[in-house]
Amino acid sequence: MTKIRFTKMHGAGNDYIYVDTMRYPIQNPSEAAIRWSDRHKGIGSDGLVLIGASPVPEADFSMRIFNADGSEAMMCGNASRCIGKYLYERELTTNTRIKLLALSGIKTLNLLVTDGKVQSVTVDMLEPVLEDEHLFVPTRGLKEGTFVSMGNPHYVIFTDNVDQVEEIGKVLEHHPAFPQRCNIEFAQVMDDGNIRTRVWERGSGITQACGTGACATAVAAALTGRSNRQTKIIMDGGELTIEWRESDNHVYMTGPAEFVFDGETEL
Repeated sequence: MTKIRFTKMHGAGNDYIYVDTMRYPIQNPSEAAIRWSDRHKGIGSDGLVLIGASPVPEADFSMRIFNADGSEAMMCGNASRCIGKYLYERELTTNTRIKLLALSGIKTLNLLVTDGKVQSVTVDMLEPVLEDEHLFVPTRGLKEGTFVSMGNPHYVIFTDNVDQVEEIGKVLEHHPAFPQRCNIEFAQVMDDGNIRTRVWERGSGITQACGTGACATAVAAALTGRSNRQTKIIMDGGELTIEWRESDNHVYMTGPAEFVFDGETEL
């Protein structure tokens, strides 16, 4: 058996297992994600994130994300912030601006550092894709939702009962309207203008937070006139600040990243 060193981290409660594949290559990450993510028999997480060297000169490092069910994700905003903290505090880079290659493209991370510690990370999530934003998926009398792609697909429903996502999220994830499956957000605009959001993540189920889901929710809220272009998204695990900037049409996500523990496991 091969010994693998790992680090568990979370961004607003969205927890993943991180492995530096430049030191510990993993041949079957899908199988490892399923086994290690089990919260009763494994390490316990929403999935597995592989940190690697970039195969292209335009990026500094690469990331691959495998959900708890073994499926590979195109992008994870919370994971990208955690990688920024990992790279800097584990001294793999001295840069506070990092280009990170994901399956959905290259994302730029800007690190806010105080006394050698990363306090928060702002990720340029690029432009949202809105070609099917008025897609309506009729399910159990729900109102029309908004489809937004942030490098991965999201369907955002505004409602007075965000807890419905626990019952309906799995149904919508596998709805025929989404041949590649879909991330589902139930969101409510609060009196203070912040948006309470709960997420059913494709391949992982209910999670404490979803960075791309927060971005999709903020974009959907602005599109439907429910908020302006900068808002706080309040998720089960914490808050993310999202700005859909008019100057470049990019979505910027700012939030925390935290170490949980380091460990060693067998592959």
